[in-house]
Amino acid sequence: MDIQPIRRALLSVSDKTGILELARFLVERGVELVSTGGTARLLAEAGLPVTEAGNLTGFGEFLDGRVKTLHPAIHAGLLARRDRGEHLAELERREITPIDLLVVNLYPFEETLAAGAAFDACIEQIDIGGPAMIRAAAKNHAFVAVVVDPADYAGLMAAIGEKGGTDLATRRRLARKAFARTAAYDAAIATWLAGATGEFLPERLPVAGRRASELRYGENPHQKAALYAVGTPRPGVVGARQLQGKALSYNNILDADAAFELVAEFADPALVIVKHNNPCGVAEGSDPLDVWRRALACDPVSAFGGIVAFNRPLEADLAEELAKIFLEVVIAPEIRPEAAAVLAARRNLRVLETGGLPEPESRTPLLRSVAGGFLAQERDAGSVDAADLRRVTARAPTEAELRDLLFAWKVAKHVRSNAIVLARGRATVGIGAGQMSRVDAVEIAVRKAESQRGARPCVVASDAFFPFPDGLVAAIEAGATAAIQPGGSVRDAEVIRAADEAGIAMLFTGMRHFRH
Repeated sequence: MDIQPIRRALLSVSDKTGILELARFLVERGVELVSTGGTARLLAEAGLPVTEAGNLTGFGEFLDGRVKTLHPAIHAGLLARRDRGEHLAELERREITPIDLLVVNLYPFEETLAAGAAFDACIEQIDIGGPAMIRAAAKNHAFVAVVVDPADYAGLMAAIGEKGGTDLATRRRLARKAFARTAAYDAAIATWLAGATGEFLPERLPVAGRRASELRYGENPHQKAALYAVGTPRPGVVGARQLQGKALSYNNILDADAAFELVAEFADPALVIVKHNNPCGVAEGSDPLDVWRRALACDPVSAFGGIVAFNRPLEADLAEELAKIFLEVVIAPEIRPEAAAVLAARRNLRVLETGGLPEPESRTPLLRSVAGGFLAQERDAGSVDAADLRRVTARAPTEAELRDLLFAWKVAKHVRSNAIVLARGRATVGIGAGQMSRVDAVEIAVRKAESQRGARPCVVASDAFFPFPDGLVAAIEAGATAAIQPGGSVRDAEVIRAADEAGIAMLFTGMRHFRH
């Protein structure tokens, strides 16, 4: 099992959680402690015998603490192979004692960055000596144990208490975790500097994720899966507080993210119902109860077992309506205590509180894997207002039609392509998603609209141009009196002619919203 005893340990931590308990445990077992700076002071004040690292190196800390452990007396003690006589002889000749355990966690660069600190303050939180020691110890894990996470202290103490030292499997696992930590640390710094220099997509894009939770399985039961948090926290499902319900599944997370990102697009109270990563009902207005009813009316069948996102604090009266049907997830910036009490009756319902809404224009890159690599792009923060639109028909839209067109355009941005959205009164009445043919998407949206009363007249939004008049004509026949689309087809003139012949208004955005 290759148990390596621990005779000397170097402790140097920014996060002091649990360090005194670990240090006392080591001292009780005759381990010599070496430490630096604030950690050394903490140990000494607790009455524990500790040797300052400066006493080993012959140098005290200098350059405002930037240089403390960058010295052969430290690194040779970590890197020397215990199975090579010449290494041990070299240590003895230079009067260097091996270090068997390194406990280090790094300066809080990520936390400082997340707090919005100034550039120079972030620079000072870039650790140099810590990563160097971690990498040295992790490289030599055949003989040295390295711990970078306070969560591993208990396991380390249990292993030492039971076996008198650490076994190779434990040291290898800790080394893997140590290298992952320094890689993530460097990735955070590189990403930050890329943003500071305006390089959104640099020649090397480091990506590091922290596992937020292990999932029961992925899209299907035979697939393993986990949720990872990446980069600067963004209000949403990853950082949300789960108030109740079963553990989130892979599909729950995808759907909740889709719903919350869409609902954040709206300034007025809005509610989104998502099923299988596509909205099946969206509404905006001043009365949350009315917003819910109108969103649900778009497709009540698909809403069963869906995900609901709201962009306001969830009150008890709306919670009572939500509790009347089967839902998988409810997500909102805040869940009022009275609303939480209502939803508690649905024990399996997942209830998520995000603490805020995301900014649609965030520069956080979107990543998507492909075989052998991944794609990276900016978030689709494209938006239009009335001043950006170009009227291409004889008739202009009415004020009510214009409001609905802008509403439908926001929704279409979050519907899988080909995407068609029919809307009336700032509520969807029909959505066609993910079709190979735009005409098929129109027909699906029309079929949804025709299943409910009051869906006529309506407006239609298309995420990309109509390549032929047929899709637009089908929407007109279903009651569309105005249309919004990017334009840009070689047959735009034919499509415009069809709109004029029907007497409807049509606006071009000049912007496409494909969502594959």
